[in-house]
Amino acid sequence: MSHPEVGERLASIKHVVLVLSGKGGVGKSSCTVQLALSLASQGHKVGILDIDLCGPSIPRMLGLEGRQIHQASAGWVPVFADSSKRLSCMSIGFLVDKNTSVVWRGPKKNAMIKQFLADVYWGDLDYLLVDTPPGTSDEHLAAVEYLQEWQPAGAVIVTTPQAVALADVKKEINFCQQVGLPVLGVVENMSGFVCPHCKECTNVFSTGGGEGLAKHYEVPFLGRAPIDPNLVMLLEQEDKTEVPNVNDPSAEKQHTTSIVDTYQRCELSKVFASIATYLDKHLTEK
Repeated sequence: MSHPEVGERLASIKHVVLVLSGKGGVGKSSCTVQLALSLASQGHKVGILDIDLCGPSIPRMLGLEGRQIHQASAGWVPVFADSSKRLSCMSIGFLVDKNTSVVWRGPKKNAMIKQFLADVYWGDLDYLLVDTPPGTSDEHLAAVEYLQEWQPAGAVIVTTPQAVALADVKKEINFCQQVGLPVLGVVENMSGFVCPHCKECTNVFSTGGGEGLAKHYEVPFLGRAPIDPNLVMLLEQEDKTEVPNVNDPSAEKQHTTSIVDTYQRCELSKVFASIATYLDKHLTEK
């Protein structure tokens, strides 16, 4: 079935990338945010579409909770995370109270996702990252159905190293194969904890599982992302311009102009800068 109204919106977007994981709690949304921040810091215009309808977390991570969506003649205007308007976001978290549960069956979820894809006026974007809930259910099928005709760039798969996560992530890769969605690569998240004091890495959840998974399915391994306490602090604090410093919380506070710049002060930004560079090169040459 054709969805020309979706195609009209996607016409101004160069690359649509879905961020998937078969397992909940692997840090998929934080990986989506970090990838978006890295791409934005490299000069790209990036949008995040949060289709985790029952558990939207992108607005909080970007410091956008409580913001309102505005209706323009061209459609819904996304919420911008920085003054330069390099990074924008759309989420159901802007439409319902944060303490209100979304109790919807499949058809209503599908209609909401279609409305997001057809009615949001993103303008010209280099990347639209679609943050999805865990699993392979209604939201995933709806997103793929509405996007498939317009050939999305593919999916980034997020996992943690331990076997219990890998078992579910294998199903997500199988889902991509069944629906014809290219797998752009695998990110092994929470791959160790780097002590902010001595810099020694402890493999809390083991290590290497994501890389082994990528080799098994013959897809690119994009990298390992350890747990970074400064990133956790940045995503939790209300003021996203304040540079987190877990080593010395009492030190004089430093500030940047936006979350895009603040994130560059986190050690983990180096990992996702490398991932963003790889994806951009791969998709540009494609």
